[in-house]
Amino acid sequence: MGSLKEVKNRINSVKSTRQITSAMKMVASAKLHKAQTRIENMLPYQQKLNEILTNFLSTDATFESPYTEVRPVTRVAVVVFSSNSSLCGAFNANVVKKLGETLEEYKSLGKENVLIYPVGKKVEQAVKKLGYTSQGSYQEMADKPSYVQAYELAALLMQEFMEKQIDRVELIYHHFKSMGSQILMREEYLPIDLSKVAATAATEGSGKRGFQNDYIVGQLIADLLPKVLSQKLFTVLQDSNASEHAARTLAMQTATDNANELIQDLTKQYNKSRQQAITNELLDIIAGSLK
Repeated sequence: MGSLKEVKNRINSVKSTRQITSAMKMVASAKLHKAQTRIENMLPYQQKLNEILTNFLSTDATFESPYTEVRPVTRVAVVVFSSNSSLCGAFNANVVKKLGETLEEYKSLGKENVLIYPVGKKVEQAVKKLGYTSQGSYQEMADKPSYVQAYELAALLMQEFMEKQIDRVELIYHHFKSMGSQILMREEYLPIDLSKVAATAATEGSGKRGFQNDYIVGQLIADLLPKVLSQKLFTVLQDSNASEHAARTLAMQTATDNANELIQDLTKQYNKSRQQAITNELLDIIAGSLK
């Protein structure tokens, strides 16, 4: 059992740590609230965009788009989302693990044919450790989701896919479901699967309408796809950002709870040691008086 001074110092140290984790939890919680508000404000636009596309797809119109072309994969791009800072539980570790599994699947292509776009400092560092070269740095996007920056990245990916510099684009990110649930996702971004878009819109209650001019409808679908793809990347960015703040809030809450339990245990240990020391002093005094 440690001395009274050692136990007292440890109690003070844990209390200081508890103040830090409690403050970090409050900051993360405030950022999470803002992220949730941004997602709620974006959802109506996202739903309407999917509804319009689904209504067009429900017609018999034929159209051509380079973004729907499925071809053999010889070169792939992976866009992976993490945070810039740590202290958010297993949030970043899970992303890096999923990235490692994905890279293992594409190992036969060779490192030069796997292009990684890391959004976040932690995954950018992991890419370097894995021996791959990052295709740019997107750390600013991870902290402050920007539609302009998401649009620019989406445009770059679409151009490379259209020019057949890459044959597939995948996304790895956390989907924010609720405060206590963030689901790690791996999705195919390009070529775009229109059946999935239609299924998503159907679950959102989109109605179908009739259109007469098949040629115009086909052209509208082709023109609408880039907007859908850009919006999708921005949605993923918002999802990842909200998930990060939720994960950090939970991690700091857990750390604060653990600190409280440790302080209780140390306080009991301190009181027990103090009581034992007082008892020993009394026994010494009594023993001395009997001599």
